[in-house]
Amino acid sequence: MTQTANNTAAITEFQLHGVSLSGHCHRVELMLLMLGLPYRRVDAPAEVRNTPAFLRLNPLGQIPMLQQGDLALADSNAILVYLARQYAPGGHWLPEEPLAAAHVQRWLSIAAGEVMYGPAKARLIGLGWVEGDAAPAQRIAARLLAFMEAHLHGRDWLATEQPTIADIACYSYVAHAPEGRISLAPYPSVRAWLQRVEALPRFRRMPATPLPAAV
Repeated sequence: MTQTANNTAAITEFQLHGVSLSGHCHRVELMLLMLGLPYRRVDAPAEVRNTPAFLRLNPLGQIPMLQQGDLALADSNAILVYLARQYAPGGHWLPEEPLAAAHVQRWLSIAAGEVMYGPAKARLIGLGWVEGDAAPAQRIAARLLAFMEAHLHGRDWLATEQPTIADIACYSYVAHAPEGRISLAPYPSVRAWLQRVEALPRFRRMPATPLPAAV
């Protein structure tokens, strides 16, 4: 049994600074939920992230930022590693066996690479939040999704035989790929994996955002 299961009531509440429509923030929120950790969301739009008070805690002005007492930790993947090691040591979320740990790290790198520059960037452009040509991001997403489809054929989870922080790190932007005008219809194994993540206890969806009308 994990530390979290035994001592949740004794853990000081976390503050999760971010915005509700960020996939990076959503992955941290999912991990907090999965571990049953108490937290409250603190809205941190761009104008807040540029204030001296925020930059003292987080000089790069990034979200999400997880705060608890003297702890102020940025970078969503780093936060996932911290939460898994601190509150579920030896558990399935971040295995200690070297090869399994390496598989998790590979998918964390993919989350920061292909996922970010594929479906995540295509979503930003598709929703009109940033300007640019979505085609390069959509091509990266198509290559990523084809890779994930082949990888997940006959597998339930990305890195090991149980859910890990790799699944949490990759879920949000893949699930919301259609907001970047990327269809998930050609990828049944990916869609089945998304459904398995969504069936995990205490799962909570990131809000969907309607696409702007095509010009």
